Amino acid sequence: MAPANLSTHASNDTRPEDVQGCVIVAIANQKGGVGKTTTSINLAASLAAMRRRVLFVDLDPQGNGTMGSGVDKYDVDRSVYDVLLEQCPVADATISAESAGYDILPANADLTSAELALADVDHREFRLKHALSAVGDQYDIVLLDCPPSLGLLTLNALVAAGEVMIPMQCEYYALEGLTALMETVARVDASVNTEIAIEGVVRTMYDPRNSLSREVSTQLLAHFGDQVYRTIVPRNVRLAEAPSYGIPVLYYDRASSGARAYLALASEFLRRHPAIGELTHKIETDTDSNNTGSKTVPEPEDR
Repeated sequence: MAPANLSTHASNDTRPEDVQGCVIVAIANQKGGVGKTTTSINLAASLAAMRRRVLFVDLDPQGNGTMGSGVDKYDVDRSVYDVLLEQCPVADATISAESAGYDILPANADLTSAELALADVDHREFRLKHALSAVGDQYDIVLLDCPPSLGLLTLNALVAAGEVMIPMQCEYYALEGLTALMETVARVDASVNTEIAIEGVVRTMYDPRNSLSREVSTQLLAHFGDQVYRTIVPRNVRLAEAPSYGIPVLYYDRASSGARAYLALASEFLRRHPAIGELTHKIETDTDSNNTGSKTVPEPEDR
């Protein structure tokens, strides 16, 4: 299934930034279960460990990104829902996810009613963009974790972002629904956000022993070329376990293949964005700087 055509940036180009200078990336794929939230959490943590100022925006009513960042979605006073309804500014709803190293604009079940609440509001697709403009100078990178749909929440993310990162599962039906996402990005590009571009495609849940994984990877390279990240995120038990502890895999088991993959992805991301600054070689994962350490747990086979 070939993606729709739209103008994109080559992998070695300087990426678009908003007027405050921070890079805003929507992590989107309308297909569920492809690793959007896992990628959002662990990329945010890896970038923060590289001393970048990161804001994680959870736009999924399930709130998995919020819980996986160590924030109890049932115990937040204000959330992204309040921001979208202009009941409070971003700064008042933002929480420091101390165990993850970044700030988070949390989400919970309240967000399910956002589309209905904004149904008759003019320019409702600009709500998130306008809200983030007030804090853009406080962060180097803003990551928007989109829900598995192409509704108003994802549209707000695409309007606010300068770039779209697409996690793609290396399994059957990986390209299912991709055309719809590409067409939506193209419509946004042609109308309300002419600076948006496909930042890159990340291959997730990759199993090199599986011939299907290799075939899907080859398909993605054929469709997207240099836009496909060289870093591949493998299937990894540690990645699945870390959210239950409310910490990114980097602080659950930094030696795991999942942690190493997201550190590599963060490094590759920074190389694509020279405006953010040169790579920081010291990775802050010690307990003093992050208030957490690796858990002592049995070693799985795919560590």
